[in-house]
Amino acid sequence: MPAYRVGKGHRVNEVERLERQWRLVVLLLWLVASVLFVVTQWAQIRGFALSDTDDNMRIMQVRAWLAGQGWYDLRQYRLNPPYGADIHWSRLVDVPLAGIKLALAPLIGGLAAEKAAVTVAPMLPMAIAFAAVTVIARRLISPRAYPLAIAILLCGASARSMWMPLRIDHHGWQLAFLLTAVMALTDSRRARGGAILGLATSLSVVIGLEMMPYLALAGGIVVLMWLRDAGEARRLATYGGTVAGGTALGYLLFASYANRAPVCDALSPVWLSALSLAGAIAVALALLTPRRWEARLALALAAGALLAAAFAWAWPNCLGRLEHVSAEEDALWLSNVREARPIYRHGWQTVVAVCTLPVAGLVGYLVLLWRSRSDRAKLFLWAAVGAPALLAALLLLWQSRAGPAAQVLAVPGATGLAWLIVVWTMASGWMAVRVLGTVAGFLIVSGIAEQQAIGWIPQPPRKPVMKAIDRANGLCPTLWAMRPIALVPKGYVLTHVDLGPRLITVTHHDAVAGPYHRNGQDIVDVMKSFRGAPEFAHAVVERRHVDYVLICPGLSESTVYAANAKNGFYMQLVHGQVPPWLQRVPLPKDSPFMMWRVVRGSVPKPGS
Repeated sequence: MPAYRVGKGHRVNEVERLERQWRLVVLLLWLVASVLFVVTQWAQIRGFALSDTDDNMRIMQVRAWLAGQGWYDLRQYRLNPPYGADIHWSRLVDVPLAGIKLALAPLIGGLAAEKAAVTVAPMLPMAIAFAAVTVIARRLISPRAYPLAIAILLCGASARSMWMPLRIDHHGWQLAFLLTAVMALTDSRRARGGAILGLATSLSVVIGLEMMPYLALAGGIVVLMWLRDAGEARRLATYGGTVAGGTALGYLLFASYANRAPVCDALSPVWLSALSLAGAIAVALALLTPRRWEARLALALAAGALLAAAFAWAWPNCLGRLEHVSAEEDALWLSNVREARPIYRHGWQTVVAVCTLPVAGLVGYLVLLWRSRSDRAKLFLWAAVGAPALLAALLLLWQSRAGPAAQVLAVPGATGLAWLIVVWTMASGWMAVRVLGTVAGFLIVSGIAEQQAIGWIPQPPRKPVMKAIDRANGLCPTLWAMRPIALVPKGYVLTHVDLGPRLITVTHHDAVAGPYHRNGQDIVDVMKSFRGAPEFAHAVVERRHVDYVLICPGLSESTVYAANAKNGFYMQLVHGQVPPWLQRVPLPKDSPFMMWRVVRGSVPKPGS
């Protein structure tokens, strides 16, 4: 794609420097973005405002490890004590957090070091993402297009949020490795490209299986490259060897005790065997490599059938839903999780915010495919990069949690489209066209214009119930609201599933459950306790030896109780109908919480 012509003198030198010193420029852009993130999030950093349940659980996993819990023991013993909650993650993402904390603690103290760790660690994978989109843009669009690619990447709000300070869960790393995998598909050095793809796949799978559909598609694209060109055997061989070896090493180093069982939702013997076999098949295909494409196609089809049959025969239990939640857990909890719903079941503001960049990316891929129709090599590369983006956009129709992946995968296509607009406008003899056209094109393609337009559309006033929900969601997780709870003598607390991780992170209390699907009975006990009769809740409290009951009226999770059980235990507590086995714990008048101590030996009256 031709770059626009610039003027003479220093402008030429600046553009050449931008092209020649791109690594330094990318580093500087990452540093600038990181500083801006810290500045804008400084109040949240000071307040240790880990807003997501998984971020709270991640820091608890790091604390437990540093306190002596085994490397392979990932149970969280502050949930469902003394047995603990089975967490299906790996330690890989814990390493940078623990490293930063250990390095800084002797210098600035443990609390400040932990705040520094949760601030810096999420931005490290953003540097990998910047580098990946830079390389893709330089290879496929123009050596000068990479600042535009980085700018568009940062405009994806869902993706950008995964690299913000305090967002220490694993999604930011997975997005970075996903972009690295796409970058590997564009590498003209075949052996290196295959090795990078295999390494990115292995690292991502060690962290979790969320990106498996896109990574599997990338592996299929490598096979298609080999079908199209026998010279791609080197890429296929290094990919197969690296993905098999990297996955095996990752399993040995990071698979927890729980994941040594044949579970379907994490790197376990199931996926170790599947990826090892897939890697071995890729190497075998590369070694055979018949001259005729028809023979290569026949081998590829036979290999694919073998892999599918072997997986179905060995692990038939993993052919369906990987979480393996019970029908009761799904009905009571998982089906009500917002991010597990299709994007069209969200408000139109959310749809615009999430989907604008993916749509722009798909339009860009179509335009670039059309423009590359006479160059088969370029056409194939754009198709290879665009295929995962199309898959992610389609998966949004299944679950909105595909939004961050859809946005990052759309960046190359959106950048190509924006660059075409830049080329066209900069060729104009009118300065107004050059300036306004370039700015307008960027604002539209990046989604900024569409999202700003949402703010100009008059919105109906929010209902009081929605304001109450917003207030509860904003106040209950704060250190200010949690401090009086932390001053209550230590105990075992029956509280909302979504509040459990935050409670154990910032207080000394233990909780029954967190939103982690392997702990279905714990989640069901909480859900049925708050939805059911007080007698059922009392039975759960006695069986688990619970000390306190804690609710935050208006918290999003509580709206499910209110909607589905208008006379359930939760609603009775809110309305002041407290059973005799509970005694009110005094809290400040402005506290968003209501808390009770369990009175032992009290027998609930029927219908109370």
